[in-house]
Amino acid sequence: MSITPSAPAPNPIDPRTTIGHVHLRTSDIDRVRGFYVDVLGFDVVFEARDVPGWGTTGDVLFLSAGGYHHHLGFNTWKSAGGPPQPDGVAGLHHVAILYPSRAALADAVRRLQAVDWPLRQLADHGTHEAVYVTDPDGNDVELYWDRPADQWPVDAEGRLAFAGGQLDLEDLLR
Repeated sequence: MSITPSAPAPNPIDPRTTIGHVHLRTSDIDRVRGFYVDVLGFDVVFEARDVPGWGTTGDVLFLSAGGYHHHLGFNTWKSAGGPPQPDGVAGLHHVAILYPSRAALADAVRRLQAVDWPLRQLADHGTHEAVYVTDPDGNDVELYWDRPADQWPVDAEGRLAFAGGQLDLEDLLR
């Protein structure tokens, strides 16, 4: 299924383009490693301490699911020991991690519940179901799975019609 954009670009990007990884600043590599590796289950691809970068030195951590070079990168080059970014400033809203199935998303929720990690928001967007959490550095993270494209809500013109419903957590975990 293909959707009709509400505002097509005059010179569109190649439609095969994807977003490959996200690289975030962290205040503490060990703490963020504990969340993304020990709780969510990402593999460590590369980890190093006191690595030069951006005019300083710091720690780096690259994480992956399934052997990719890295889906998530973290560094302390400009942020070691620093506070989370405050609300009310421009910047990254959230990182979205796409799970391959509803069962895989449910597994992620069970992992979070096992360590009493707060679930900030539960949403059914129509196209996908999402669980929002905040990582140890205050970054918002969306954990989600996409419904099959033929089940996405569309309007009469074939444009996406996002929903704003509540995710039924008990149903997800069944």
